[in-house]
Amino acid sequence: MSSSEDEGGEEYLFKIVIIGDSAVGKSNLLSRYARNEFNLHSKATIGVEFQTQSLQIDNKEVKAQIWDTAGQERFRAVTSAYYRGAVGALIVYDISRRTTFDSVGRWLDELKTHCDTTVAMMLVGNKCDLDNIRAVSIEEGKSLAEAEGLFFMETSALDSTNVKTAFEMVIREIYNNVSRKVLNSDTYKAELSVNRVSLVNNGDATSKQNQSYFSCCSR
Repeated sequence: MSSSEDEGGEEYLFKIVIIGDSAVGKSNLLSRYARNEFNLHSKATIGVEFQTQSLQIDNKEVKAQIWDTAGQERFRAVTSAYYRGAVGALIVYDISRRTTFDSVGRWLDELKTHCDTTVAMMLVGNKCDLDNIRAVSIEEGKSLAEAEGLFFMETSALDSTNVKTAFEMVIREIYNNVSRKVLNSDTYKAELSVNRVSLVNNGDATSKQNQSYFSCCSR
């Protein structure tokens, strides 16, 4: 960790949430990214769970605190505290279960209700290793993402496909959002705190036209 250099020692802490229906693989996506682990028999998360990952961007240490829904989604009771301070989100569905894709709109509405700042969002079609029982096409995922102004990627927590890329793309987009704000305003700063980043002077949302869309090269 470099925090001693004058220029390179700047540190950012970003809160990212993973949302989506139960059993779409949110916990396994997080454990694959944070610890390179996958549990075929993982049970629903109980209690708050998050992992912190560090990334070097522009010689600055960027830490992402990634939160898992802790099983609350089973009871449709994800609390506002879970979203508080989030500046990034992965909205996950299971490509083999259409109902999880149909729920994406509800999760987006919830995210927009509880987050009051620019949020870097990626739609994630997980379990692309299950291509033989696919229920949602790549084109459907991509077109929903484009309609909502989201990044898009298909992943597999099982075989690691695109997991690291998806998380790091969201982290870099958050960093870019913050950097743009800092360039445009002396008063806009990312404030470090124990479990969140509060963005001072909430500005205009990022233009959807500037967003890019990606999909997994499924087998």
